[in-house]
Amino acid sequence: MTDIRPEATYFAHLAEGKFMLQRSRASGKYFFYPRVAEPVTGARDLEWVEASGRGTVHATTVVRVKPPQQPYNVVLVDLDEGPRVMSRVEGISPDAVRIGQKVQARIGRQDDKPILLFDIAPDAGSQA
Repeated sequence: MTDIRPEATYFAHLAEGKFMLQRSRASGKYFFYPRVAEPVTGARDLEWVEASGRGTVHATTVVRVKPPQQPYNVVLVDLDEGPRVMSRVEGISPDAVRIGQKVQARIGRQDDKPILLFDIAPDAGSQA
């Protein structure tokens, strides 16, 4: 059965503490943002699969806001499963985030809603 509200399902999973991705059963391909059909093929044989949460920073920028707010980063992360997601890396200075760094997803909260965030992966060592 096709999930007719995939975005709501994605956020419901986050609220339960789970980072889930959709995958086509036929092709095995993962994708993000949640949809009712697989991109390109239109296949509707989709399932929700728990993501590893591991990824690599593909691109990063620092957003500098008016004080007293603190600057923050916006990153594109290539997940190990294949899809690319936009988020933030926390627990590190926004200027210290580098392309190629290994990151690990976690679920945080913003405006009392669950959101997907990333931290530098514990096993990332001194990657640059």
